[in-house]
Amino acid sequence: MHLGYREEDEAFRTELRRWLAANLPPPEKLREPKRSSAHLPDWARQWQRRLFDEGWLVPGWPPELGGRMATPVQQMIYFEEMAAGEIPRSLNPQGLSIVTPSIVEFGTEDQKERWALPTLRAELTWCLGMSEPGAGSDLAGLSTRAVLDGDHFVVNGQKVWTSGAHHADWCLCFVRTDTEVPKHRGISALIVDMRSAGITCRPLPELTDPQAADFNEVFFSDVAVPAENLLGAPGDGWRITQGSLAHERGMLWIDNAQKVRRGLDALFEMARRPGPDGSSPSSDPVFRDRAARLAVDAQAMVLLGYRGFAKFARGQASPEHLMLKLFSSEVERRLYLEGVEALGPDALDTTLPGPPLWKEGSWAFQYLRSFAGTIAGGTSEIQRNIIAERILGLPRS
Repeated sequence: MHLGYREEDEAFRTELRRWLAANLPPPEKLREPKRSSAHLPDWARQWQRRLFDEGWLVPGWPPELGGRMATPVQQMIYFEEMAAGEIPRSLNPQGLSIVTPSIVEFGTEDQKERWALPTLRAELTWCLGMSEPGAGSDLAGLSTRAVLDGDHFVVNGQKVWTSGAHHADWCLCFVRTDTEVPKHRGISALIVDMRSAGITCRPLPELTDPQAADFNEVFFSDVAVPAENLLGAPGDGWRITQGSLAHERGMLWIDNAQKVRRGLDALFEMARRPGPDGSSPSSDPVFRDRAARLAVDAQAMVLLGYRGFAKFARGQASPEHLMLKLFSSEVERRLYLEGVEALGPDALDTTLPGPPLWKEGSWAFQYLRSFAGTIAGGTSEIQRNIIAERILGLPRS
């Protein structure tokens, strides 16, 4: 059993820290409000391109794909350091972490040259066409159709909760191409130009910030997509989605664990603050018990992540990452709820110390926002079903 990192791995960490110290964008840029998850301001494009050129964008990949052939352990160190510093690799995370790995894994050489490399170089941005009004997280229930007509597909249907669609250049869109086979086998993946005739994006403003819409409804009306834009073979969509979301979840636990740790630090700081009557939440034994439970859960999250990673590094399946997606999002939600309940009406005060997340806000705001974590990347309900069936071997409900 090894409870520490080898000398060469610590040397990798030192090299990364030195490079970041010399190249990191100014703090005000990193904290600049984001217009959407597919909008790249000039500084963000330059930053991602610098990471790509110097092998720090996807360290485990070869140099021509923005990496340096880092070992699995070194990749984990990389994500630990980036998460600890709240340093983004890209402001278009779905393009970098989901779409590009899918194209590299399932695409032709022409598709890799046309879409994967420009995306890595921050020249293109992406959205994901998955969720639909009538299907939600049940991808097998999607109804958006793509009918082959000569040398192109004709796409009709609607997507919803499509992050960054109004700013994205391209969409990796999952469509039904065969209605005569079981639902999950009739899905294909199309690469769709978001400037195509027949596409309408309708941003969904957020109640907390109407000016910062990220989610969209996207309507497809007789949209023509060249047949050469099919990713993989017809009917490969389900297989591609399993790879796509696996890419998203693979190291997501590290970022989530760091978020929870920062949230706990903020919770403990807030708990020491005296209230109007002079007492503080930290003097309440019920609060202390709940806070201790959260601290234990946070540590369990880290240990579960390392256990899953150890299996991954040995080439074994790691169901721990399926459990971590559910566990981490639920812990984060409970953490912010604890802060809201401890503060009472003061939870609406945006001037109080709070968790340093994506944007500033009150504890109440962060609690409401935490529900997004139980949806993105697969809802908690879907995750429970997957765990029950695939890990516990329970019958389908």
